[in-house]
Amino acid sequence: MKRDYSFSDFDSQGYLSAPFLFWLVLIFQARTWVLLIIAGASREQGDALLRWFYPDNDVFWLGLLPGIPAALAFILSGRRARLPRLWPLLRPGLIVTQCLLFIWQCYLLADEGPTALAVLLLVADLLALAWLIRSQRLRDYFALLQE
Repeated sequence: MKRDYSFSDFDSQGYLSAPFLFWLVLIFQARTWVLLIIAGASREQGDALLRWFYPDNDVFWLGLLPGIPAALAFILSGRRARLPRLWPLLRPGLIVTQCLLFIWQCYLLADEGPTALAVLLLVADLLALAWLIRSQRLRDYFALLQE
């Protein structure tokens, strides 16, 4: 690790704990899954909610794909010590996923025209991508088991 961390930055097993933004980025990448869960929980208004965010069913189904690496990272984060070869590969996977989300959002913005939500998602995708690439703490979180 390139940085000194305080005692509170480590979990009970002695591993560097995940940065708070990591969890937000995972939720952001899996936003279609989150929306699906919310729609499922609100049965009567679920269809209307899904149609409001995803008027095109094909876009909805495609939106589920980027959430898979995020869900995998979420599930494996508690078991990262048991998967020392797989765990470091997830960060580049999340970066590639975020790049694809950014490109897809640019395509949707060009195709459907600028809306406030589309521009907000585009900016959020760009910020999430920049953080995934630049965060030293996130690099250390994924590389800790390699050292």
